[in-house]
Amino acid sequence: MNPYYTVLFAEEIQEQLKNIGDIYKEAGYIKEKLEGKKGKELGLLAARGMIDFSKALGFPTTLKELGTTRKHLERMLTAAKNPQLRMKLRNMPTPMDVESGDVERLMKPTIEAAYSGDLDIILREC
Repeated sequence: MNPYYTVLFAEEIQEQLKNIGDIYKEAGYIKEKLEGKKGKELGLLAARGMIDFSKALGFPTTLKELGTTRKHLERMLTAAKNPQLRMKLRNMPTPMDVESGDVERLMKPTIEAAYSGDLDIILREC
């Protein structure tokens, strides 16, 4: 899930993205120039670097590759709306509020992207 949340929270974690981006670039997992990149663009480059690194290690990079089903995705979203998790949602880099629809608006597209491997879902829908 890390690459997908990296794109979602990119605006709030710029310094961390610059640091990890430099590491992935030096290791050859990011080919593009990072200088001048910021926001979601930097998040996308870092996320792709994470995914390429995971692939190089033979790790799965999507929830689908892990055997997750659509039913699991529904359960994830239902669990995220559990009142006992409210503080965890509020303490994310971009705070989320269940009552405001943030789980559906932000987390659902991120989980869909993690299932399919399509980072653009997050860019289009969040």
